[in-house]
Amino acid sequence: MILPTADGVRAALDLIDPVFLATPVRTSAALDRRLGAEVVFKDETANPIRSFKGRGACAFVAGRTAGETLVCASAGNFGQGLAYAAGQAGMTCVVFAARSAVQVKLEAMARFGADVRLAGDDFDAAKTAAREFARSAGGVFVEDGAEIAIAEGAGTMALELTEVGGVFDQVMAPLGNGALASGIGTWIRHALPAARVTAVAAGGAPAMALAVRTGDIVTGERIATIADGVAVRVPVPYAVACVRQVVDDVVLVDDDHIRTAMALLVEHLDLTVEPAGAIGLAALLSQPERWRGQRIAVPLCGGNVDPRGA
Repeated sequence: MILPTADGVRAALDLIDPVFLATPVRTSAALDRRLGAEVVFKDETANPIRSFKGRGACAFVAGRTAGETLVCASAGNFGQGLAYAAGQAGMTCVVFAARSAVQVKLEAMARFGADVRLAGDDFDAAKTAAREFARSAGGVFVEDGAEIAIAEGAGTMALELTEVGGVFDQVMAPLGNGALASGIGTWIRHALPAARVTAVAAGGAPAMALAVRTGDIVTGERIATIADGVAVRVPVPYAVACVRQVVDDVVLVDDDHIRTAMALLVEHLDLTVEPAGAIGLAALLSQPERWRGQRIAVPLCGGNVDPRGA
């Protein structure tokens, strides 16, 4: 098995559309006082698709052949990233989403050129439909979490953090399909070997977290979280193997802490961040004594919020 590498992360910088790079680093002295820690946020909402997913999507598309039809499943953000990257490369992008997907994300995927199709009751059911469609229609099935280029592209966020943010005691890595946690962990292990990397998942979607903890792939029965961006029921084996190599711990957080984190980001940074994007801060709120006195990097990995509220 070929795992992501720091060299791959560095090389991905040259493959990614500049609109996704050099996203802002933000801090709040008032929020630091509340948390009892020094927190540096990486704001991935400051780009055309309002999430980090364009990084990995661009890195993946750079290695493909013009004219291909790319097929994926998405809760919304990866579909936007792949549609954007495919459009820039003259490719067709078909995205399958659950019938329960957030409407604003469905609209955004279509706006960036995706052929959006609804199938299944959750993300993993939509993924099954996408895989079957790609097989029957001759498209290229793109599985977020299963592609090394996507993980290395996502890892460029951590590279930028270490270049402008300095040294950290702890780096929080949101854990959904695993590409982001894998990419962040790969770079931090290289650049800041003394720092700890903690993957953060939603308590209402624990399948990926449990797989990373134990190494056993077990399909979850149901999803019960507002954090749709990390609501994975069926772990991706490749991603599990990659993440297990580069994280020190996995934390599960509940929706109440996620809601509080979202509110604090509006209050202190004037940022609207979606539930999955706020999950790193939610982890700090859930176990404040554990992180007290540390310098911590927290990615704000998406800002596509359901207008109906969380």
